[in-house]
Amino acid sequence: MTVVSSRSAAEVTLLRAALRHRIVEPNVEAGFGRLTGGPVDETAFHAGVARCLVDGLIRDPIRLPEGALQCHWHLDLTPPAVEAARQAIDGRGG
Repeated sequence: MTVVSSRSAAEVTLLRAALRHRIVEPNVEAGFGRLTGGPVDETAFHAGVARCLVDGLIRDPIRLPEGALQCHWHLDLTPPAVEAARQAIDGRGG
């Protein structure tokens, strides 16, 4: 399964980051800040998150945990996305 080859740089960065790190931030801006330093601009980042969400590769990043007073932004892969992220890291698809 080569899911990564048709992905944008932003999507591949998201997949790699989600496999390697647990990202939990107070908002999307802070989440974006954790992923900067690469070839991803803010517009591409938002588009990448949206496409990964629609394609079922990440869970909804906006969460309101029980008892919380505000939402948090999480970057978590779904089980089908783990292989795609591994392909991205191994250079087999992006």
